[in-house]
Amino acid sequence: MKIIRIEQFFPRKRTRLVKISTDEGLVGWGETTLEGRPKSTCAAVDEMADYLVGKDPLRIEHHWQHIYRSSFFRGGSVVMSALSGIDQALWDIAGKAYGVPTYRLLGGQVRDRIRVYAHWGIHTLSDEGLARSRERLEWLQTMGYTAYKAGPGGFWRAHEPPAVIDDFVKRAYLMREWVGPDVELCFDFHGKMTPGLAIEVCHEIKGMRPMFVEEPVPQENVDAMKLVSDHVPFPIATGERLLTRWEFRQVFEKQAVSLIQPDGSHVGGISELRKVANMAEVYYIHILPHCAIGPVAFAACMQVDAAVPNFLVQEQVDACLGDGLLQENWVVKDGYVDLPTGPGLGFRIDEDAVERSTDYTEELGGEYYYPSDGSVADW
Repeated sequence: MKIIRIEQFFPRKRTRLVKISTDEGLVGWGETTLEGRPKSTCAAVDEMADYLVGKDPLRIEHHWQHIYRSSFFRGGSVVMSALSGIDQALWDIAGKAYGVPTYRLLGGQVRDRIRVYAHWGIHTLSDEGLARSRERLEWLQTMGYTAYKAGPGGFWRAHEPPAVIDDFVKRAYLMREWVGPDVELCFDFHGKMTPGLAIEVCHEIKGMRPMFVEEPVPQENVDAMKLVSDHVPFPIATGERLLTRWEFRQVFEKQAVSLIQPDGSHVGGISELRKVANMAEVYYIHILPHCAIGPVAFAACMQVDAAVPNFLVQEQVDACLGDGLLQENWVVKDGYVDLPTGPGLGFRIDEDAVERSTDYTEELGGEYYYPSDGSVADW
C-alpha cells in the first residue's frame, strides 16, 4: 500500500483537515488546526506531502521520526501541528487496514467510555448574563456532564484591584452553588496572570474546591508554574502549548504541576500524545488532553484516552461533537462518550460538508490591548 495523495480542507473557522489517500482505496483523516497560523501550517503540510507521497502509510513511527528529525531546526508549533494531523491520518489508515479502532493498535482499551468536560461559566453577574449562564447550564445538564471549565474573563494585568478579583471569586462560588458538590469545576486562567496574582486568586477560590486551575501563568517558565503549584492547595494543570515529550520533560522532572493537557493536534499527533502520557504515568501525573477545535482532533484524542491508564477527563467544545462534518455526531450521555467502535479513528466524514471551504485566514490571535493604556494584553 502506498500514499498517492495528500489534500487539505478548510470547512470551518478553526478547523483545518488533512486527507491522506492510498492506492488501495483507504483514506485517513487528521486535523492540523493551529490558531493564528493557518497559512504557515498549510504550507508545512504541503512540504511534508512531498516526502510522504509514494511511501507506505503503515510505517507511522518511521515517518514521524523522519519528518521531525530531517530538518536542522526541530519542532515548533507550525511543524508539530502539521505533523500531528498527518500522524492522526496515518493512524486512521492503520486502523482501517487492520479493521479495528486505532486504540486496539495501541494495546487495547483500558476503559469502556471516555469522560468529557464542557465549557460553561458565569461570565457576568448582570441579570442578562446570569440568565444566559443558567440556560446553557440547563442544556448541558441534559447530557449529564459532571465537570465544567470556565475562564476568569477579561484582561488581567500584573495585579488588579479588589473589585476585579472579588467579581471573579463571586462568580466562581456562584457556579459551585448552582451545580452542587458532586460536580467538578475548573478554571482556565489562559496564562494571563503573574505568579503572585495567580497565587492570590487561587487562595480566594480554594473554598469552592476547584478540580484544577489551568495555565495560571504562561507556560514558557516551568519554575514560575511550579512556584504557583507549590503555593496552591489544589491541582494546577498545563500543557496545551507544550510540544513533544522534550518540552514536557522539565514539567515532569520538576513536578511542576499535577495534571497535563497535551493537545493531540499540536503535541505531535497520536504517536506523541501516547508517549507523553506514558512519561507522565511515572510521575503519577494524569492527562486531560486539550481539544478546543474540531471533531477529527477530538476523535484522535479519544484513541489515546482509551488506551492509557493515567487519563482523567477529555476536554471538548461544542464543535468537537461533529459540527456538521461527521455523518454521525459524537454523543455525550451521562457525561461520557462511548468508545468509538468503527475502524481507525471511528467516524465517517461527511465529505460534501468538508469540501465547502471557508475563509481560514480569520483565526484566534490578533491585536489585544489593555483599554487603560493601550499596551499589549494576553487574550
